[in-house]
Amino acid sequence: MVRYLQAIIKRSIRWDLLRQQYDQMVKYATALRLGMAETDAILKRFTKGNLLHFTYQALAELGKAVKTIFLCQYLHSIEVRQEIHSGLNVVENWNSANSFIFYGKGGEIATNRLDDQEVAVLSLHLLQISLVYINTWMIQEVLSQPRWMKTMKQADLRSLSPLIWRHVNPYGIFRLDMNERIPIENPA
Repeated sequence: MVRYLQAIIKRSIRWDLLRQQYDQMVKYATALRLGMAETDAILKRFTKGNLLHFTYQALAELGKAVKTIFLCQYLHSIEVRQEIHSGLNVVENWNSANSFIFYGKGGEIATNRLDDQEVAVLSLHLLQISLVYINTWMIQEVLSQPRWMKTMKQADLRSLSPLIWRHVNPYGIFRLDMNERIPIENPA
């Protein structure tokens, strides 16, 4: 295994640089966490003149170490790979739902005006929230019936998600009656 990794490993982590710059890294991290400094101000300090700032280099080395640890855990553990894969599936499912419900102009924000972009994104968020809310109520209504709940296995319950949209018709006519409630019972 090591011989296969030799092709991609250029050099080892510079732990000596991390030890030398440890106090400075903690100082900057604490300033960020406490809100005493802005990220862009710190980055400007690091990139001012040249990129050879020692603390910047140490933070880059720390990032490489963290990335290496993560990659080793990823390669070693099938559970980590499965968890990441399932998380990516959720994100891909959500992106598919977004492109489905945000169908105007090919699903893209086709304006450079900031006000129009903000309205488009806020409208998409409203659609997302509404879709998840209604889907959650519908799923709860079905599962409140004992005959359906008895048929559910643990894996079925784990795979439930309100990120479904196949029942939505974005091109149809919507008749909205504000005096009529959605016929969903309270599952409580």
